[in-house]
Amino acid sequence: MITLIKNKLDVDTYLNLRASVGWKKLSPTQAQKALDNSLIVVCAYYGKRPAGMGRIVGDGAVICYIQDLLVHPDFQGMGIGNRILQELVRFVHSIREEGTEMMLDLMCAKDREMFYTKHGFIARPTPTLGPGMIQYLDDRSEA
Repeated sequence: MITLIKNKLDVDTYLNLRASVGWKKLSPTQAQKALDNSLIVVCAYYGKRPAGMGRIVGDGAVICYIQDLLVHPDFQGMGIGNRILQELVRFVHSIREEGTEMMLDLMCAKDREMFYTKHGFIARPTPTLGPGMIQYLDDRSEA
């Protein structure tokens, strides 16, 4: 049985889920700050085991981003990612001001585009939208 729990994810579980899919390591203080500054954090449990998670960051008015949507390898292919994504999208709909448009963006892992396009997301670039871009800031990039 899959259960979704909102805003109760602890740092150790967050870090362990990230490690399970091979994502970059975060410090515990980075992880805590990321969780604290999220608009919502959704964690999926298979029984009592953490199976996946996702969170929304952003200003909550004009733009929100799906961040850290992942499913532990032991639980992939069970629809958990779909359930988490649906809950995140539902949340953003719930905070959008009536009569306005809010952007919901994400940067997906390589080769995961089809997962998101089947949920209505548009892959960039398009004829009118440029590609997404990123810059990593670390000690070497300080001026």
